Amino acid sequence: MTTAAGSAAHRCFCQVTGTLDDCACDVETIDSFNNKEIFPKLQKLLSSDYFRFYKVNLNNPCPFWTDHSQCGLKYCAVKPCTPRALNPDLEECEKAEKLGAVNGSLSDETRQALQEWKKHDDESDRFCMLDDVDSPESQYVDLLLNPERFTGYKGPEAWRIWNSIYEENCFKPYSVKRPLNPLASNSGLCVEKRAFFRLISGLHASINIHLSARYLLDENWFEMKWGHNVSEFQLRFDKELTEGEGPNRLRNLYFLYLIELRALAKILPYFERPAFHLYTGQPTEDNEKKKSLLELLHIAKSFPLHFDETALFAGNKKEAMKLKEDFKLTFKNISRVMDCVECFKCRLWGKLQTQGLGTVLKILFSERQIEAMPNTSNTNPSFQLSRQEIVSLFNAFGRISTSVRELDNFRSLLSNIKQ
Repeated sequence: MTTAAGSAAHRCFCQVTGTLDDCACDVETIDSFNNKEIFPKLQKLLSSDYFRFYKVNLNNPCPFWTDHSQCGLKYCAVKPCTPRALNPDLEECEKAEKLGAVNGSLSDETRQALQEWKKHDDESDRFCMLDDVDSPESQYVDLLLNPERFTGYKGPEAWRIWNSIYEENCFKPYSVKRPLNPLASNSGLCVEKRAFFRLISGLHASINIHLSARYLLDENWFEMKWGHNVSEFQLRFDKELTEGEGPNRLRNLYFLYLIELRALAKILPYFERPAFHLYTGQPTEDNEKKKSLLELLHIAKSFPLHFDETALFAGNKKEAMKLKEDFKLTFKNISRVMDCVECFKCRLWGKLQTQGLGTVLKILFSERQIEAMPNTSNTNPSFQLSRQEIVSLFNAFGRISTSVRELDNFRSLLSNIKQ
């Protein structure tokens, strides 16, 4: 990194170092642990059949406002489309349609196998309002064919989604306008509500990192060239271009990483049960994937500086129960906001990551049930996860892990820029 205080790398990462607020961990420890221990094994696991197929309903109507866009949900428009003669921006809209479309192609063999898998699913109470599993309009999507990347979805439509989440569903004082620094002493937020805000901010940061890291750099008749867009990254995280909030957003990404890593460590006993199988109808492969999963979870458990969730909801029991219920209701509302995302691919990953984070909170709020879990196949445990929750949990963590890994790439790219 250049030593100039005004360098591009310095403006994005100058505050993204050292100990994280509300945690005993530091950024450098997370970088090393994730990039060397977690990321490679997690990516290999997510490429397996059990984790690559996700069932989702992309046709739910938005419950909060009416969208009058002519491109609408079907084509993932970023703005209303009119005939080319009347609208010179039609080409951009058509481009967004193509980039934001979901590839729903599955072989007949895969479809039949997925029906067999459904017989092995377990369910319990969820944090998210997701009826996708049972909806007749739901479809299985191959996540490997639909990577999270730039789609052209931006502008007022995208901002309306995040404004709804931050302004109405994120435990922030109504007197404070976004961007809010939840760590400010005058924010009026208790540690639990501050944590909630930072989780959502971290998720937002992660999504923006993916859009910047897999940006459409060039396109011709033969191929699309995807890669890192440093300018896009700077627009979202440079201190001078974000009114000082960019580095805070990156720190919140690390906070989210710690929360999700802690949930993986906590859920280890659930997956260690002999009765649990990563069922895909291929016994040998299923057993190997379970071994890989348990190896990953043991590595997660070995992390030396886990987030201490006992600091949350540690006060008055009645108030703690009220806060937990507020968390659940607020998070369910955020999951419903995802049905208002007009871009299909963005909606897909928004739903998956929201459900994944909801599953993380469910795990952290169910510590006693998990610890008391029987180790026999004869008794159904009081705590259960559906296949849908498991797939979303690990793929959501995969997105966060990838974001932390990508920050290394952007540090290197930005260190060569002197501005």
